[in-house]
This record gives sequence, structure tokens and C-alpha cells, in this order.
Amino acid sequence: MTITYTVTGQDANSRARLGLLETPHGPVETPVFMPVGTQATVKTMTPGEVREVGGTMVLSNTYHLYLRPGHEIVAEAGGLHRFMGWDGPILTDSGGFQVFSLGPLRRITDDGVTFRSHIDGSEHFFSPEKSMEIQMALGADVAMAFDECAPYPCSYEDARAAVERTTRWARRCLDSHRRQDQALFGIIQGGMYRDLRLKSAAEIMAMPFPGYAIGGLSVGEPKPLMYEVLDYLVPAMPENKPRYLMGVGSPDCLVEGVYRGVDMFDCVLPTRIARNGTVFTRDGKLVVRNAVYARDFMPLDPECSCYACRNFSRAYIRHLIKANEVLGIRLTTWHNLQFVLSLMQDIRTAIAENRLTKFREEFLVRYNTAQAEDG
Repeated sequence: MTITYTVTGQDANSRARLGLLETPHGPVETPVFMPVGTQATVKTMTPGEVREVGGTMVLSNTYHLYLRPGHEIVAEAGGLHRFMGWDGPILTDSGGFQVFSLGPLRRITDDGVTFRSHIDGSEHFFSPEKSMEIQMALGADVAMAFDECAPYPCSYEDARAAVERTTRWARRCLDSHRRQDQALFGIIQGGMYRDLRLKSAAEIMAMPFPGYAIGGLSVGEPKPLMYEVLDYLVPAMPENKPRYLMGVGSPDCLVEGVYRGVDMFDCVLPTRIARNGTVFTRDGKLVVRNAVYARDFMPLDPECSCYACRNFSRAYIRHLIKANEVLGIRLTTWHNLQFVLSLMQDIRTAIAENRLTKFREEFLVRYNTAQAEDG
């Protein structure tokens, strides 16, 4: 086994649990949020800064690194860890979500997906075998099986076809994955259809993956629908393997996901909204680029101890963003990542102290009330 997962604690009043994911590049305490470094960098942050805000494991993107600079170059550099200067664990996605998001630029068959690059329009082909080739060259600690992510909304027949193709492709990924120091996780699909979700779970979990991901959620469906899927799907997943909810990173969804038994999360949301001048607080989102903060000399979040909040005001950060100074989006990114990673630490502490239910209620009442008041 290239990774091991051990459940180290269980909340008495929910499905939430504590765990330890052991990888070739060090241990990861779960539940964990993985900052996204799409192109081998967490945007605006150095690896040391990601560590400083509490990051332990990051995610990089197979599709983007295949197109630029090319997986061969990354391998020649000594692998993704050395290439990007990050010595902690890395997970790479399969490239499937990005390829399927290309819409008219891609064509799907049982063999794989033919697509045109969003960069220069050149034609490429991804198959399960090609995804494994790229991810083995990148050398992350965890690779993901190549799957078909059905959109939302999606017809039953289209969702069923995606489940069947995902199962066939998962077997091909297992057959072609050869790297002994890299774990390969399977992905459960099925859209919003309960029988298809459980069918996909049964088929993927029948294969010897050391971890299982839930794909095809947070793709535009209402949050209550996502929680409904988690309520019946997570109990069907193994107790002794990590459960990874792909593409979820808003604070309320992190709390709700952990409460339902999810161990791993990733999302571009914290860094993406930071570049638009928006930050997280316990009282919901704050759009610091708005004019109301031009003379506001408070920190972004008075309850936060991050570098940005310790040293700078809303007025100053707003000025930087309006002036297109890079420091502005560095500071909002710094804050958002530390906010989310600190939230995960608070969640782990609440589980350890058997008070997650109370923590969840208090956090969501405050966060959601503030969001509602903001419109």
C-alpha cells in the first residue's frame, strides 16, 4: 500500500470522524481541505506560505499540466513535488472534469475523449490509459481514476451511461496503473439519482482502490440536493478507507460534508473569490472591493489571526485591489486559505471533543444568517 488510512476518532452524534492518511510525503490529519494548485502553484502563494496558513496536502490538475508545460517536462524535473517546490502530499485529478467541461470542444466515445485545447485549439485525446500515463509521470501521492462527470441537470439515461462508462474506465485505470509509490482512488458517479449512485458505489467499491471519491456534486445543483445524496451515499462507503468529496470548498458545505462523514475536500473557491476581492468570515462573505470599505480601517476579519488581518486594513486592501496591485489579491488569498484551513482545524477539535453537532449549529446559524442579510 502506498497510503494507509486509519480512523482515529468518531463523533458520537454524527457520521463525522477523525483520521490519519499516511502518504509517501508525510501524514495528513483528516478531515482535510486541500488547496488547489491547478498549474503546480496555489495562485499567488509560495509553498512556504501555504504551509504557514495550515496547508498539508494540495491538489494539481492533470489536464492543465499535460497541456502546459507537459508531463514529460515535469517528470524530467524529478516529478511534481520537486518541480513546484512542495514537499508535502499531492493529489492529482484525472483531467476528466476539465475535459468534460469543454462542451463542444470535446467528443466522447468508449475509448476516451477527443478534445481541443482551450489554449491553442490543438486536438488531443484522453483515455483512462493516457490519464494514468500522465499522472504516473507527474508522480503525485494520490492519482484519480479517469471518469465521466455527468452535468447538472442530466437525464436518467445520460447519467446511467456515464456510470457505466465510469465503471469500465475505472477497471482500465487499475489495469494500466503501474506506479508503486502512488495510490489510485476510484470515483463514484450517478448524478442526482439514488439508484445510480448506489449502483456506481457498489461497482467502484468492488475494485481494490485504497480510497473513494464522490464526483459529480457541486456542479450546479442546490445544496440541499447535494446533502441528500451524501446522506444515503456516505453510509454505503467503507469505514476503513478515505472518502473524498470533489470540488467542494464553501465553509458551510465543508461543515455539512464533515458532519455527514466526508474526510477530504478540494475546491478553487477560496482562491478564486479572493482574486475578485471577496473574503470569508464567520459572518459570511465580505466583498472588500466595494466602496463601503474605502474608509474602513478594520482588518478583513477581526477574529482572524492571518498575516493580512494582523497587519492591514480593509481600506488598504481595497486600495490595492482597485489599483490592480498584486499584493491585494495575495492578501485576500492568504486570508481565505487560512480561514478555511483554520475552520478545518476547529472542526477536527470539535470532533475530538465530541461537540461537532453544537459547533455545526452555531457556525451555520451565524454564517447563513449573515449571508441572508447580505442578500
